[in-house]
Amino acid sequence: MRKKVTLQEIADTAGVSKFAVSRALAGKSGVSEETRATIVNLAGQMGYFRSEGRAGRIELKDELTGGWQGTVMILFPNIRHQNRESRYWGPIFEGISQRLNQKGLDVLTLTEPTSEDMFTLLNPEAIRGIITVGTVSTSILLNISRMDIPLVLVDHLDPTVRADTIFTDNTSGMGELVRAILARGYRSLQFVGRIHEAPSFYERWLAYRMVLEQQGIVGVHGMFGAHGAIDTSGTPLIQKESLLGLGDTSLEEGLRTLPLDQLPELFVCVNDVTAQLVLRILEERGVDAPVMCGVTGFDHTHMELPLAATVKVDQELLGKRAVDQLLWRILNSASAPERKSIYAELVLRDTYMPPVRST
Repeated sequence: MRKKVTLQEIADTAGVSKFAVSRALAGKSGVSEETRATIVNLAGQMGYFRSEGRAGRIELKDELTGGWQGTVMILFPNIRHQNRESRYWGPIFEGISQRLNQKGLDVLTLTEPTSEDMFTLLNPEAIRGIITVGTVSTSILLNISRMDIPLVLVDHLDPTVRADTIFTDNTSGMGELVRAILARGYRSLQFVGRIHEAPSFYERWLAYRMVLEQQGIVGVHGMFGAHGAIDTSGTPLIQKESLLGLGDTSLEEGLRTLPLDQLPELFVCVNDVTAQLVLRILEERGVDAPVMCGVTGFDHTHMELPLAATVKVDQELLGKRAVDQLLWRILNSASAPERKSIYAELVLRDTYMPPVRST
């Protein structure tokens, strides 16, 4: 069996004290952010967060009979819009709960606490596994890793933690949407959404760019400012940074200050929630959507909105597949982490498509 990497070995390699390593890996104060990042990355490279010790504690009857016992923790982040009441996250939770109930496992739901010692009151032996829903902090994920509890992340990635992940197939979903609107003749497009807020958002942004590049509408070397790429009509297709969550300007301010003579044919939004914001501000500014321009979304959480297109994500299935992956992980602890992507369905609504502008 592989020898466990010690704090002293990490300290010797990093050229810092064992105390500094302990504080950094626990997410505590006393070290700079730069030093903390260096120590965490080095610890990951040395295999500190990898462990096979829990495999011996798995009861063979789980694998032989399919009968499961114990408790699975569902951990939500301490973020206002990521909770059980959310139109997006709520169905994921329901999917997780339904599958756990089917398997005879108990459910423990927690919201990510601010305390650094969140698990001190829990018995790790009583927790069969943990499923996180949304963006959970690195320090909490590292705490879970050190406890050697099987872990699955839903809609989140963390480069310091080796864990299974469950995602919507954002690349295919956004790619299909963009190809469909291009096929209808639209060429003036503006992406809207805080692209660095979540891994899924950034994947959707990359898929948007990729399709435009593949179709020869946007060059590979950039989309911003003076470096805006040229579309087939010779007009710069410039993506405004304020509408991508870049810089100091909020999305709301970027939308309110966008000159009306620069409205795109379609705002391609990172999700339906962002599309709702765009439609509200357009209405406040007297813009008749979809007559003057259209709006697309993603996730299909706001069916009442007049969206030209969206992508239907099966959130309950995401939750169920997260449980399936967790149970597989419990029985296959030594296998490499896996990423599962679930296909999403394109929904086109021609009624809300704006007129194609002549070029």
